[in-house]
Amino acid sequence: MPKITFLDTNGAKKTVDAKTGVSLMEVAVELGIDNIPADCGGACACATCHVIVEPDWTGATGEADEMEADMLDFAEGRADTSRLSCQIQVTDALDGLVVRVPEL
Repeated sequence: MPKITFLDTNGAKKTVDAKTGVSLMEVAVELGIDNIPADCGGACACATCHVIVEPDWTGATGEADEMEADMLDFAEGRADTSRLSCQIQVTDALDGLVVRVPEL
């Protein structure tokens, strides 16, 4: 199981074991990560699963497609490496991934 670290706005970190084959959003919701309510349930129809991928990991997580980029326009605290966690599929290649979770 890949280990993924979520950093909150206070610098606190939570490292979790993530199942492969599910979205990063599903991992966050299942484990109760704060500030990821995932209101649309992973349909890429809101920005409530917004995370900021640490720069070293952008190659592994990929870039937002046009639809995701449009939704990110509604995200508070958007950054160059922002993604919707519902659009990132957990694979073994993401072992060690670090994402920041902005305030809602």
